[in-house]
Amino acid sequence: MSSSSSLPAKPPPPPRPKTRGSYNCGRCGQPKKGHVCNLPSPAAADGAAPPSPSPSSSAGDTRLRRALSFDDAPAPSSPEKKPRPDHDFAGRTMELGGRAVPVDLVVEVLRRLGPRGVLDAAAVSRAWRDCADRVWRVAEELRLRPAAAGLLGALLPRCAALSRLVLHMESAVDATMLSCLAFSCSSLETLEITMADKAINNMTGEELSRLVSEKRSLSVLKIGGCSNLGFLNLSSSSLSVLWLSDLCSLSESVISCPNMSELSLCFTQQSTECTDLVSLMDGLGRSCPNLRNLHISSIQLSNEAVSALEGANLRGLCMLSLILGSKMTDAAVASIVRSCASLELLDLSGSSISDSGVGMICKAFPHTLSRLLLALCPNITTCGIQAATAQLPLLQLMDCGMSLRSNLQNEKQGAYFGEINGRIRLCPKLPTLKKQPMRQKLIIKHDNLKKLSLWGCSAIDALYVKCPELIDLNLNTCTNLHPERLLLQCPNLKNVHAFGCQDMLIGAIKNQVLNEFAAAEPHLPCKRLADGSKRVQLSQFPQEQLPEDKIWIGFKRSECIVHLDS
Repeated sequence: MSSSSSLPAKPPPPPRPKTRGSYNCGRCGQPKKGHVCNLPSPAAADGAAPPSPSPSSSAGDTRLRRALSFDDAPAPSSPEKKPRPDHDFAGRTMELGGRAVPVDLVVEVLRRLGPRGVLDAAAVSRAWRDCADRVWRVAEELRLRPAAAGLLGALLPRCAALSRLVLHMESAVDATMLSCLAFSCSSLETLEITMADKAINNMTGEELSRLVSEKRSLSVLKIGGCSNLGFLNLSSSSLSVLWLSDLCSLSESVISCPNMSELSLCFTQQSTECTDLVSLMDGLGRSCPNLRNLHISSIQLSNEAVSALEGANLRGLCMLSLILGSKMTDAAVASIVRSCASLELLDLSGSSISDSGVGMICKAFPHTLSRLLLALCPNITTCGIQAATAQLPLLQLMDCGMSLRSNLQNEKQGAYFGEINGRIRLCPKLPTLKKQPMRQKLIIKHDNLKKLSLWGCSAIDALYVKCPELIDLNLNTCTNLHPERLLLQCPNLKNVHAFGCQDMLIGAIKNQVLNEFAAAEPHLPCKRLADGSKRVQLSQFPQEQLPEDKIWIGFKRSECIVHLDS
């Protein structure tokens, strides 16, 4: 054996570190430009088989082309684009103001910022960008006011765990934005889209149907400004809540969602609105058998549409709201009574039901109904309202706004449409309301009533309210209510709305609800005699003698606020 064979094999030289600006071949040292190296690779020299060409390389430049169809499988992302797991940040620190700060602390701070603040922080440095990326990856709820679809296209692919998305659009909703929603956020469960004043929703019925069918985990969908849908054809096994507003003249209305529990459809109040509500109501029983809450706002509501709801056999309804249907009469109430077994909320605002319809409601749901809204019902009188409060012991909310009107002085401006919390807004003009007789007396006594709304009831001249649990009273624009014929015995009252009332009535309200010792003695409305000698008690309201154990001496009323703005 030769001496050269006894020497140990010389180890291969270590790989030369790559330096920036090296454009020479790593095998022969020649410049790379226009050079094809003939030397074998180190792996081939050791006897390893050369790698087989990949299909992408054999196909030329097809790997660089972006597919126009999203049906193909997505290409794998590069290692630099893959999100790193959260444990990579454990124990890491970043320099902030000359001090080492834990990355977890920075991420926790960024989570408390808005989306714009996180985007600004990501532009500071690479470390801040990594922290911002981690915030997007773990975000479960996102609220945005995007001015363009580009912001959604940049953010949504980063939010892998997003389950709730709330958008207040300041720009138009178009196919580009819907594509961003469809191909990102695979675990999205709640989607809410509202429109700014000048924003337009260009979503069509076909695009909405495709979005609902592609989002398999979507359970709550609320979209406003749906005036361009044209038709409604939705099919989903996961959707449970659907709210669509500003609908107009739907040529087809098919909703096939077996697990849906809440449906709200608000149509425009234009005279050209011609949606077939009879077919819509008739199909709900077959396509949405588990429906519990139903809200429909349309001027096309009629007795025939409510009768179709009776045929749908939705016995599980707990909340039913059919508003602005001036063609609905007591016959519609009879259909509701026959079709619903245990309603907890009933809203028939804007209908033409009378006191007889109110009586049917009281007889049908005395043990379940807790909220009754009968605003803008011109055929209802004080007798029907008093009967409802007397025969519904579980009643907690009662709204009779604009039902007791003495005149139509606001007809030129359009009818008021108020809310239980005291605010008033204008809505398009409704059909002419029936004039109520002047100087009506309303007596309401209830042990569980918490909110009472009498906004716009200008026919009321005297009011007596004895509700120990009442916390909110709306007397907005009760212009004819006499200050000396007002009596409020509500020790827990916290809010009284008196916008548009006379100054003397406002003073009487403040005197009763803000007096710290108002309950120390019984109060009855008094009136001074014609000669001004003395004041005598009025006989309109009978006085009830309290037992000795319930007479409060020095009782201090809870703090109450009198609201004088709309």
